[in-house]
Amino acid sequence: MTDRRTLYPEIEPYETGMLDVGEGHSLYYERVGTPGEKPAVFLHGGPGGGMSPDHRRQWNPDKYDVLLFDQRGCGKSLPFAEIEHNDTWRIVGDIEELREMCGHDAWQVFGGSWGATLALAYAQEHPDRTTEIVLRGVFLARQKEKDWLYTCGASEIMAEQWDDFSGLIPENERDDLVRAYYARLTSEDEETRLSAAREWSLWEGSVATLLPDEKLLDSFADPAKAIPFARICARFFLEDFFLEEAQLLANVDRIKHIPGIIVQGRHDICTPPTSAWELKKAWPEADLWIVHDAGHSAGEPGIIDGLVRATDSFADRRG
Repeated sequence: MTDRRTLYPEIEPYETGMLDVGEGHSLYYERVGTPGEKPAVFLHGGPGGGMSPDHRRQWNPDKYDVLLFDQRGCGKSLPFAEIEHNDTWRIVGDIEELREMCGHDAWQVFGGSWGATLALAYAQEHPDRTTEIVLRGVFLARQKEKDWLYTCGASEIMAEQWDDFSGLIPENERDDLVRAYYARLTSEDEETRLSAAREWSLWEGSVATLLPDEKLLDSFADPAKAIPFARICARFFLEDFFLEEAQLLANVDRIKHIPGIIVQGRHDICTPPTSAWELKKAWPEADLWIVHDAGHSAGEPGIIDGLVRATDSFADRRG
C-alpha cells in the first residue's frame, strides 16, 4: 500500500490583514507559501466556521501562494457572528475582491463541506478566474441534503447525539428544528443563545468524524466557535443557502472545462457520498476519490492524504 501523505510542516503567514468589503463587514485574511508561485484560495466550512493553522498546510509552500480568509462573521472577521448582509453571493463577491487584492488573474479554488458549496458557486460564477477545483465532502445544498442533516437521516445513525440536539427544543416545535434553533440563536437572552449555539455546534461536530474525536468536540463547544457557526449556519439553512434547488448541478456545464478533484469519505454522515457521486455523474471530467476509511472531517488521515495529493497533482500546472 502506498504511504499516505500527511500535512506539510507548520507554517506562519507571510502576510495578514483585514479587508473592508463594505456593509460593515471586514474580513481577516492570511497568505502563506511563496509569493508569486501558483495562486490558490481556501474556503472554510460552515457556514459560520473559520480557519485553523492546519488549513495552511494542505499545499506545498514552495510551489503555492495561498490565501485563506475567515468568511463574513467568522473567526477574526468583523463584526463577530454577524448575519446581516451575509449570504452566498456576497461571499462570492468577497472572494473576487480578495483575488483582485492579491493581483492574481485566476487561482485554484479549494473548499470542503460548505466550502465545497461555495467553491462550486464561485467557479460557476467566475469560471475564467478558476484554474482548478479541489473539493472535500460535497454539499450541494439541495432539500434532501438539508433534510438528511436536520430532519431524518443522520439522526438514524447518531441517535444519542440527535436526542441531545433535538431535546433542547420543546416537542411542539420539533417539526422545524432549524427554525426553532434560529429563534433561540437570535434571542435577546444570552444564556438562551449560548445554550442553543453549543448544542447546534456539538451536533455538527458529532457527525464530522468516522470515530469519536473528543478534542474536536471540545473545539465545537467553545463559544468563540459555536456562536458564529450556529447563528450563521442556521440562517443559511433557513434561506436555502441563497440558491435555487439543485442550482449547482444544473449549472455544472459552466465548469466542465476546469480540472477538478473530489475527495469524499465513504462513511461521511454529514454530507453522504451520494452528493459527490451525483456531482461526478454531472461532471464526468472531474476525478472522484472515495476514501473508504474516512468520514467528513478534513483532519482524518485518509482525507488529508487525498487533499494533499490533489494539490500536489496541480502544483506544476499553469492555468
